[in-house]
Amino acid sequence: MNQQQIAISASGLTRRFGSLVAVDNVDLEIPKGTIYGFLGPNGSGKSTTIRMLCGLLTPSAGSATVLGINTKKESEALKQRIGYMTQRFSLYEDLSVKENLQFVSEIYAVARRQRKLRVQELLQDFKLVDRSKQRAGTLSGGQKQRLALAAATLHKPEILFLDEPTSAVDPQNRRDFWETLFELAEQGATILVSTHYMDEAARCHSLAILDEGVKVADGTPRQLGEGIASHVVEIEADDPNRARLSLMEQKEISSITQLGIKLRVLIPKTVIDPLQLVNSSLQSTGVTTKAEQVFPDLEDVFVAVTQKRREGTAA
Repeated sequence: MNQQQIAISASGLTRRFGSLVAVDNVDLEIPKGTIYGFLGPNGSGKSTTIRMLCGLLTPSAGSATVLGINTKKESEALKQRIGYMTQRFSLYEDLSVKENLQFVSEIYAVARRQRKLRVQELLQDFKLVDRSKQRAGTLSGGQKQRLALAAATLHKPEILFLDEPTSAVDPQNRRDFWETLFELAEQGATILVSTHYMDEAARCHSLAILDEGVKVADGTPRQLGEGIASHVVEIEADDPNRARLSLMEQKEISSITQLGIKLRVLIPKTVIDPLQLVNSSLQSTGVTTKAEQVFPDLEDVFVAVTQKRREGTAA
């Protein structure tokens, strides 16, 4: 890829805290104008990686460039061109919504004649006009989220770093938030968002899966599904627990997840006929089942790649 098309790149990015390796030798190449996700549980290194990419934390090893700027050597120059939304609400709770935005406009040295217009524009865009005089600390979770994103985009950054931005909001607010992200991406912004929600990760153009500080996979959701070394069989059963217990006896099956009356079963691709394996195992149980081979979703991918890594580490 042409270097001018790359917004973020990293090579061997590593961060240690004493004996703990929080981020371990991560490589990245993120194109401009895309929404890129970090998917992983708490403690997987998502926030630490974002802080290094923002220039807020110095890598123990490796390097990163954001918009062609070395994050280690030129962090101050970088801050004017990026927006960063932390996991926890970080604005002033005793200030009103409008006062918070006015304060942020001064921090980013927005031209005085443009500040009022820009603040009013954001109040309109993020549906906060009727809350402009309300103290930020009294807002609901969704309103705080909109205010935080408005503040992060006030200076029209080229890249947005969003660290677990929807962890404290309801499903409708999450959906509205993502519609805003797609609008920003269409306007040319590059967005890096960390999440532990599988459905959110599936919305990203591309993503990396992090596990204990290691990048175990990356690509588009489609590429990730095609790339795992497992078949996925979905089973609908009138007695899913009995079906699950029967399948657990099969050594070839690497994972079984129950979702209501359905089971999702991961079987290595070395097994030629996964449906035959499943059906023969269930035949003797007397359970009424319907099995079909399906395309892996991101939860299947996550289970497969993290399981493979941990088996390799143990070996």
